[in-house]
Amino acid sequence: MRILTSLGLAVGLAVMTPLAAAAQKLPLGHISAYLNKLQTAKGEFTQINDDGSISTGTIYIKRPGKVRFEYNPPESALVVAGSNTVVIFDKKSNQPSESYPLSRTPLSIILARNVNLGAANMVTGHSFDGTATVVTAQDPQNPQYGNIQLKFTGNPVELRQWIINDGNGSQTTVVLGDLQKGGNLPNSLFDVGSGANVNR
Repeated sequence: MRILTSLGLAVGLAVMTPLAAAAQKLPLGHISAYLNKLQTAKGEFTQINDDGSISTGTIYIKRPGKVRFEYNPPESALVVAGSNTVVIFDKKSNQPSESYPLSRTPLSIILARNVNLGAANMVTGHSFDGTATVVTAQDPQNPQYGNIQLKFTGNPVELRQWIINDGNGSQTTVVLGDLQKGGNLPNSLFDVGSGANVNR
């Protein structure tokens, strides 16, 4: 499945929240501070895959280093990042799960313990598209792993969308619904050691 391939090396439509006319480009420091304060979050997402197909599901974020994508039927995928590893489970397949180092995915940038978008060579693009601040970032030590394009709205700062361009030229867009921030997310949600939590 292309959904699994594109997510494997990286892992939602346009920002639909109307903004005041006074909206402007957010400083990188403000965005880094927002991401560093984002400890736990849960919300719905819409994913536009590289082949143009659309998937939906629920995302769980627990920084640093943990994220879980639960896909709605008819998709059978589950993508979990934890223990510095991204694992892709297919609940309907007899094939073993696929795993990749989290550090080889652009998603590691926003899951880092300390996000610093001002670091040298981290940000390759920083603009305002009239609705959202668009930040393109990559790992300066490993630009070959691709980049992540993040879209943020302001007042207050909110992450609305990201586009992952992986090292193979595939592109995956994830649009986030309203995130429920805070609260406790058990570490078992992000257990990559087995498929025990696949069918929760």
